[in-house]
Amino acid sequence: MIRRITSDLPKFKVLSFNPGFNVLLADKSPGASDRQTRNRAGKSSVLEIIHFLLGGKCDKDSMFRKALGEASFEMEFDLGQQATSVRRTGAKPSPVLVDGSFVGWPIQPSKRDDAFFISNSNWKSVLGKLMFGLDKSKDSYTPTFRSLISYFARREASGGMLKAVAQAAQQQLVDQQVNLSFLVGLDWTVPHAWHAVREQEKQLQQLKKSLGEGALGTAIGTASSLKSELVLAQDKAKRIRQSVITFKVEDRYHDLEREASTLTQRLAVLADENTLDRRYVAELERASSEEAAPAPSDLEALYKQAGVLLPGTVKRRFEDVQAFHESVVRNRKSYLLAEIQGAKERIAARDKEMAVIDLRRSEVMTVLNSTGALESFTALQGELTRAETQVQVLRQRHETADALESGSLKLQAERNRLVERLRQDYAEEDTVIEEAILTFNEISSALYEEDAAGTLRISPTENGPVFDPRISGDRSKGVNNMQIFCFDTMLMLLSLKRGRSPGFLVHDSHLFDGVDERQVGKALWLGKALAEKHGFQYIVTMNTDDVPREVPAGFKVEDHALPVRLTDATEDGGLFGFRFD
Repeated sequence: MIRRITSDLPKFKVLSFNPGFNVLLADKSPGASDRQTRNRAGKSSVLEIIHFLLGGKCDKDSMFRKALGEASFEMEFDLGQQATSVRRTGAKPSPVLVDGSFVGWPIQPSKRDDAFFISNSNWKSVLGKLMFGLDKSKDSYTPTFRSLISYFARREASGGMLKAVAQAAQQQLVDQQVNLSFLVGLDWTVPHAWHAVREQEKQLQQLKKSLGEGALGTAIGTASSLKSELVLAQDKAKRIRQSVITFKVEDRYHDLEREASTLTQRLAVLADENTLDRRYVAELERASSEEAAPAPSDLEALYKQAGVLLPGTVKRRFEDVQAFHESVVRNRKSYLLAEIQGAKERIAARDKEMAVIDLRRSEVMTVLNSTGALESFTALQGELTRAETQVQVLRQRHETADALESGSLKLQAERNRLVERLRQDYAEEDTVIEEAILTFNEISSALYEEDAAGTLRISPTENGPVFDPRISGDRSKGVNNMQIFCFDTMLMLLSLKRGRSPGFLVHDSHLFDGVDERQVGKALWLGKALAEKHGFQYIVTMNTDDVPREVPAGFKVEDHALPVRLTDATEDGGLFGFRFD
C-alpha cells in the first residue's frame, strides 16, 4: 500500500493514505469548468507523481522537468511487505534515492554520503521483481513492470480511459495480450510468439507492396523459372572462372601478333609472285614448242618476190638467206629455254622461303593460341564479374520469389500451430479462465441489474488471445468507464490471489465521467468492500460536487476522505501549492 506522498515544495499538500478505501476530494469553485478545476486542483497529478516515483518516463516535456524541475518528490509504500521510500527529482531523474531494508532486492542500491541510490532502470527491475515476480529480460514484448502497473493506476492523459484492455492509447496489441495473459494467469509466451508471426507477415506484405509498385513487380518471375536461370548462370560463371584460372599472360603477345601478321602478308606476296611466274613459264613453253624455221618453198617464194619488188637490192644467194633464218630460230629457242629455267628457279626459291615462313608462323600461332595479352585477361575477369553479379541477382530474385510463394503458407502453418497451442493452454487453465469470467460478472452484477450484468470473453483466435469485457449498453461513455472499473478490479483480485500485485488500485475522477450517479455510488461502495475483504488499497480522486448522494445504505464517501482537501479557489489551494500550465 501507499502510505505517504511528500515533496520539498514549500506549499505541497502532504498526502497520507490509510489501508483500504481512500478518497482525495477537491472543491470546485463556482463558475469553473471541469477542465479548469482538474488542472488547477491537481487531482490527476497524484497519479502522475505515483508513476514518476515508480520509474515513469521523465522526458523534456514532462511537468517534472518543465515546471517542477528543481522539486523532489517522495513516496513511502510497502514493497515486498517491507516499508520502502523513494525520492526522485525531474532535474536529475536518474538515479533515484531509496531507503529500506533492501532484503530480496535483485539489484542492490549503491551507498553515497549515507544515502542509497539506484538507477531508474534498475529501480524498475526491483519493482517488477518484488511486485509481480518478474525476472529481467532482454527480449522485447515480455511482461514489464511499467505496462503492468499502468493497469492499476490508469492515466487519462495517456489514453488509459479509452478501453478496458488497453492502459494507454498507443499500447500495442502484443503488449496488451502479453501483460493481460500474465495478470490473468495464462501462458504469456504464446501471444509473445504471435508478435513474431505478425512482424513476419508485415514484412511479407511490405515486400509484396514494394515489388508490386516497382520494376521488379513484373520481372521477379516464379521460383521454379528463376531456379533454372540460376543453375545455368552458375554453370556459366564456373566455366569463365576456370578460364581465368588457366589463363597465361604473354608479355610479347602484341609483338607476336604483329610478326604473325607480317609473315602472313609475306606468304601472300610470295604466293602471288609464284602464280605469275607459273603463268609465265606456261606461256614460254607454249611459244617454244611453236617456234620453227620457215619451209624452203616458202622461203624461196619470198625470196623471188623480194627480187621482183626490190631489183638490184637482193644480191645474196638463196642459201645464205635460209641459213640466216635457221640461226634466228635457234637463238629464239635458246632464249625461251633460258627464261623458263629462270622462272622455275625463282619459283623454287620462293617455295623454300614460304616453307620457312610457314613454319615460323605456325610456331607464333601456337604461342598466341595458348596465351593472351593482359588486356584479354582483364576483359575475361570483367566477364567473370558480370557473370557472378548475374548469379547474385538471380539468387536474390529466387529467394524473394520463394519467400513470396512459401512465406504465406509457412506463416499460416505457424498461426495454426499457435492457435492449437493457445487452445491447449486454455484447456489446461480452464479454471483460471472460469475464475476471471465469474469475477468480472460478479463485480458488474453489483453495479447493474442481473439482466444487464457484464460478461468477459477470453478467446483463442488466429490473432492471439482476445480479452473482451462487455456490459450491456457499452457504447455510452459512462458504461464504457464502468467496464474499465470492473476489469481493473478483476485484475486486482486475480493478481492478489497469485501474489502478482502492487497491493493498490488508483482511479482518477475521469473514470466516473458520464456515469450514472447510482453506479458511481455502487462502484465506490464495492471498491471499499472488496479492498477491505481482500486486503488491498483503493484510492480515488473526485470533485466534491461529483460525490454521489445515492449510495448503498450505511456507506458515506466522506467518511473515507483524506484530511487534505484540494481547491482551485486560491493560488495555493492545489496539490503543489501554486499554479502552472
